[in-house]
Amino acid sequence: MTQPAQQRLIPTLKARTQAWWLAVEDALPGGRGRHSLWTALITLVMAVLVTLVWLAGRYEASQLQAELERDTANAVTDLRTQLSRHVQALQGLQSSHPSQAFWTLEAQALLRENRDMLRIEWRDPALHLNMAADSSLRSPVFERVSRTETLGEAQQACLRARRSNGPSYSSSYFLPQIDGLGFEVMDMCLPHFQNGGLVGFTIVTYGLQEIISERLGTGFGRRNEISFTEPDGTRLAIAGSQSRGLRVFTAQQLVDLPGNTLVLRMDGRRGEPDLFPNVLTALVTAMSIALVTVMVLLAKDSRRRLKAENDLAEALAFRKAMEDSLVTGLRARDLEGRITYVNPAFCQMVGLTAEQLTGQLAPMPYWPPEMVDEYQQRQAIRLAGNAPPREGFESVFMRADGTRFEVLIIEAPLISVQGQQTGWMGAVIDISEQRRIEELSRASQERLQATARLATVGEMASLLSHELNQPLAAIASYANGSLNLLKDPAALPQTLDDVHMALRRIAEQAGRAGKVINSVHDFVRRRDQAREAVAPQALLDAIAPLVNLQARKLQVKVHTRVEPKLPLVLCDRTMVEQVLLNLARNGMQAMDQPGSSERVLVLQLRRAASNAEHGWVEFSVSDVGVGIADDVAHQLFTPFFTTKAEGMGLGLSLCRTVVEQHGGHLRFEALAPRGTVFRFTLPAVLLDKITA
Repeated sequence: MTQPAQQRLIPTLKARTQAWWLAVEDALPGGRGRHSLWTALITLVMAVLVTLVWLAGRYEASQLQAELERDTANAVTDLRTQLSRHVQALQGLQSSHPSQAFWTLEAQALLRENRDMLRIEWRDPALHLNMAADSSLRSPVFERVSRTETLGEAQQACLRARRSNGPSYSSSYFLPQIDGLGFEVMDMCLPHFQNGGLVGFTIVTYGLQEIISERLGTGFGRRNEISFTEPDGTRLAIAGSQSRGLRVFTAQQLVDLPGNTLVLRMDGRRGEPDLFPNVLTALVTAMSIALVTVMVLLAKDSRRRLKAENDLAEALAFRKAMEDSLVTGLRARDLEGRITYVNPAFCQMVGLTAEQLTGQLAPMPYWPPEMVDEYQQRQAIRLAGNAPPREGFESVFMRADGTRFEVLIIEAPLISVQGQQTGWMGAVIDISEQRRIEELSRASQERLQATARLATVGEMASLLSHELNQPLAAIASYANGSLNLLKDPAALPQTLDDVHMALRRIAEQAGRAGKVINSVHDFVRRRDQAREAVAPQALLDAIAPLVNLQARKLQVKVHTRVEPKLPLVLCDRTMVEQVLLNLARNGMQAMDQPGSSERVLVLQLRRAASNAEHGWVEFSVSDVGVGIADDVAHQLFTPFFTTKAEGMGLGLSLCRTVVEQHGGHLRFEALAPRGTVFRFTLPAVLLDKITA
């Protein structure tokens, strides 16, 4: 609403309100005694009504302004669309390389169809004029002023058009006419390329007045005054008219053209907002909005209140459930040491109810009588403001039946919402069971250590018994063979040689037994054995006599396959020989079955997967025996597990432990159609490390 309308409305409303007030005031009991109260009330109501009317007028004015701004934006969009169509028409004019006569006819047709075009020129790349056509609807625009005098703006536009490979518009300039008048024009330059090369320019001269009149006047100029202006407000062209006595609304939009920017201004003619319809609409709308707002606020307030009550009830129930389910005792004391709160866990811990504990001062009923003085001194230190350790402190409480139990107390200052300390909050944990378990654990640990020492002695004895069985059996075999040879005096010279050989073997096996004792002793103590670089073939040669001896007894053929040029392996020679001998013996025993006709044991050495840093040699022992059942395979390496009546179940467990101590891996797999192969790896000694 405008200021004059408001000035006319307020006196009228005041006069009517004063007359109504006098009539009401006379009818009220008490007469004019309530004048001041009603005056304030009526003034407030009138102020609200005037504000509503003013706001309604402002709203309608804003709607009219928004409508004008939309019209201005639509006008700019229509203008850009028309200019784009002109560019397409001019491109079509030059695309077919027309003759001069045809070009002139087509250019004249474009000028007749588009009155805002005043002149069309076709110029070569040097801007020399080839052809030109002026609008037949008016006198030539360059009749008074030569075209060469105004060609500067067009040249600048053509330079920009050539760089951008598209149309470019020049700045507007004033063009005087022979009748003493003149108007603003601007040039549009459109380059034409053929086979990648520039062949010329098409220059169109537009009249700004004609653009507004032809393109915008018919659609937007009926109710508006349209003009092109400069940034400082100077009008370059204008179309349309305004009626007097109407309120004027103004909107501006930038017409952003390639190379040039114009300001399109639109002044709209609109009537003043209607007063009384706005008043009634404002009153009804305000009352409706107020009623709906009050209802909405009441509903929201009711929902918030109900939600707050539910949240409070849930919080209290959750807190109560949490307090009841805690196994840690909670105790709160004020600054004087009086108990203000205990949870059920604390009551159950000391055997007293919350009513018996709340409000109690020192000495507390759960303090042991012999420790009352000590606890009172400690509480005095605490109430003096000295904070307890963060990790808590241990103490002794007494239950109602007189039994003592150990507790861990973690206490901290109790801070209120205002940030002030109101007391102390403590968490009490019963650690008597924990202390009992710790004592049992210490006793159990001592028993385990004693048992472990006995187990170590038993393990050493078992390993010695198992590993000494083979060399002792060999010694016995060689000794029995020597005795049998000495019983035959007829073959004494040959017999002496065989006896000498048997005695050497007995000495070797005795030495092996000694090494086994030392190695097993080191193995049980988990010490690093003395390792040396050994040729893989030498390991096979060392066990060959014993393997062949047992193979002859069991009628087993032994095949050895060694890959040439194998590197040395770093190992404890005695223990690895025992592994090979144990695997070979197990393989031959697996083939010692009544239905086994073909008995072949294969000992194979080959290179395993290696790299520049680590090398490996693979040892494999394969047989064609009955194989390993599935229920036995998963516990084959378990200590003391055996399928033999006379076995101890330590052979394969010891073999795997020895291989893993060398950094290798022992595994087995089934062979087709029958049999089993055991493979293990040992680290190879690389040549560059030997050289170093």
